[in-house]
Amino acid sequence: MDADNKLGDYLRACRAMTMPSDVGFPDDSSRRVPGLRRDEVALLAGVSTDYYIRLEQGRERHPSEQVLQAIARALRLDDDAAAHLFRLGLSAPWPSVQPTATVGRDLRRLMDSMRDVPAFIVGSAQDILAANAMAQELYSGFDRFDNLLRMIFLDPFARKFYGDWNKAAAIAVNNLRASAARFPDDERIGRVVGGLSVHSPAFATMWARYEIRPRTHEDKHFRHPQVGDLHLHFEALAVTSAPGQHLSVYSADPASADSDALILLHRLAEQRAASAEQELVSEEEDTHS
Repeated sequence: MDADNKLGDYLRACRAMTMPSDVGFPDDSSRRVPGLRRDEVALLAGVSTDYYIRLEQGRERHPSEQVLQAIARALRLDDDAAAHLFRLGLSAPWPSVQPTATVGRDLRRLMDSMRDVPAFIVGSAQDILAANAMAQELYSGFDRFDNLLRMIFLDPFARKFYGDWNKAAAIAVNNLRASAARFPDDERIGRVVGGLSVHSPAFATMWARYEIRPRTHEDKHFRHPQVGDLHLHFEALAVTSAPGQHLSVYSADPASADSDALILLHRLAEQRAASAEQELVSEEEDTHS
């Protein structure tokens, strides 16, 4: 994408994702481009085709708020996607706030107090900044529990772990898109996007869709190598004191099979912690012997 024409890049991506049948146009085989044509967006938005083409090409850089509202309606953009369109089209100054990568002591204490459920803290680029024992056990099948996007797209275990890999991948990419929109100068996000774009064609394809639909709650299906199937509810709570951070928590319905599975996961986490402590004691004894 052209770094100097972010509005045009975004409009093209949104246009490609809008199905003609969704807005009343025939979806026939004669179409040479995915989604809507430029003249169709212009018609739906009530602007001239020439004006809309200039917007996409970057030759018109000062659309009015009314025009952007009309285009958002024409492309059926949701609130998050429309807000990003307005940020780009109205040339509003980006917020000066920068994401925080350091986890505060009180937040870490809160996370650790959640001993019966998996809980972890992610940063703006979906890095795992901290995790309790239950979360570490839940994701123990991965080679590293470091970045959700790297794990999903580059670790083969992800295809076995996620009950619906495509859904998990799309949500992760959409969350990163939303974070990139909020923190456009975040170097860490840039490195994650660059690395995954090179090493994962699947990520590159999803990233090119330019979907900004952050998900803060979701029902998820996991396949743990020891516990088996887990159907858990996910909540991501924004940490207002640390921009870009979210406290992610999984839970299960009380008295359900999934709740019993979490109890088993807790026992496995305790066993892992006990084994780690015993190894540490053994190492200290060897050092002093």
